[in-house]
Amino acid sequence: MVICYRLIYTIIFISFLFFLFMRKNHRRAKYNQLRLPPGYMGWPYVGETLQLYSHNPNLFFSSRIKRYGEVFKTHILGCPCVMLASPEAARFVLVTHAHLFKPTYPKSKERMIGPWALFFHQGDYHLKLRKIVQSSLSPEPLRAILPDIELIVRSVLQDWDGQVETTFHAMKRLSFDVGILIIFGGQLDDQYKKELKKNYLIVDKGYNSFAINLPRTPYHKAMQARKRLSCILSEIMEQRRKKGESGSDLLGSMMDSKDEDGCKLSDEQIADNVIGVLFAAQDTTASVLTWIIKYLHDYPKVHKLVKAEQMEIYKANECGNKPLTWAQTRSMTITNRVILESLRMASIISFTFREAVADVEYKGYLIPKGWKVMPLFRNIHHNSEFFQDPEEFDPSRFKVAPKPNTFMPFGSGVHACPGNELARIEILVLIYHLVTNYRWEVVGSSNEVEYSPFPVPKQGLPVKLWRISDDNKQ
Repeated sequence: MVICYRLIYTIIFISFLFFLFMRKNHRRAKYNQLRLPPGYMGWPYVGETLQLYSHNPNLFFSSRIKRYGEVFKTHILGCPCVMLASPEAARFVLVTHAHLFKPTYPKSKERMIGPWALFFHQGDYHLKLRKIVQSSLSPEPLRAILPDIELIVRSVLQDWDGQVETTFHAMKRLSFDVGILIIFGGQLDDQYKKELKKNYLIVDKGYNSFAINLPRTPYHKAMQARKRLSCILSEIMEQRRKKGESGSDLLGSMMDSKDEDGCKLSDEQIADNVIGVLFAAQDTTASVLTWIIKYLHDYPKVHKLVKAEQMEIYKANECGNKPLTWAQTRSMTITNRVILESLRMASIISFTFREAVADVEYKGYLIPKGWKVMPLFRNIHHNSEFFQDPEEFDPSRFKVAPKPNTFMPFGSGVHACPGNELARIEILVLIYHLVTNYRWEVVGSSNEVEYSPFPVPKQGLPVKLWRISDDNKQ
């Protein structure tokens, strides 16, 4: 009887192994039958990187979509890539099948920001860090620091008054100071702020340089500055621990966070995420602010409508003597449409990087394991099927909500930007103070675009700005 049972168990076990083997072979045969998407891989290693980053991405993407369709392959930043240019594809990668595609960045950039930054991860660690960041960027804490954001905006505009300045650089100062506010609250010593800014600017300059880690190269200087940033952050955290007060800001939330086993984040993990938040909060927001200033200048009718809306709030605030309220930022309907249309037109984030963690089939094509996958937000935002006359700047189109998955300025799914509410408040406060108190003129041509890597008007949009008297504010 015992022998009989053993024989039965052996047969079942062998049958199970045979089933697994056949299933694996069937899957392998299935994927072997699939073909790679059409496309051109360019030169060895370099691929088509130079074409993408030195030209208008609209032309780069549209020419390939016209030739190959909405699914095509290429080679960018040393990696084979599949590019996807439809709302369905973006949802497939970022939402419904997100488990098959992990977030990824070039290793050189990952080393510079820090491997523990939340946007390099998925799973439990990512969810934990995202929850911490989102809690610090939710409406309640933002409402509390709204007066501080106003002070930063006022200071930037006052320094600009009467001068010609590069808009993008001014907006980078603004977004950096707001980022420092979010991370450190009002607790940061001026000397620490100075050192953080000095070293961050070196890191920022080397971030998009060639990853050649030799002395005197921008990349090497950036990596050295990155080490100094970690040291500075460690000092700040140690001071807080000695005082016995972590703080209620983002840094404090990270320092106090514990997992299920009671373990806290290491200083290295916190430093990587602080620097990651600074990166995420600066260039993209500064780029959007630059484009909005350009669009308000280039479209006088839109400017007039926005100013009329903001002047109502300005008068209610006793001609600017009272601070903005949270409720007032929620009432800026026309201004909010201008922001949405600026985000669509500029499409600062042209695409996002993901990596296939297994062989994936999409619409009969094979996306091999390890290949980068890039949903193309820019092309979706400029598709006439979803946005009528997509090259026209028309904020009124957002009187009606766009179709699902056709408007993704902050990404989509579990890796969507957690700072979108902060960016919106920052933009609204700037527009309020800008249109109610200042006039500005663009110096030189503003119709050409540079990519570094985010799109900005040529030379960062040089602008002369001056304050207007109360008698001329109507």
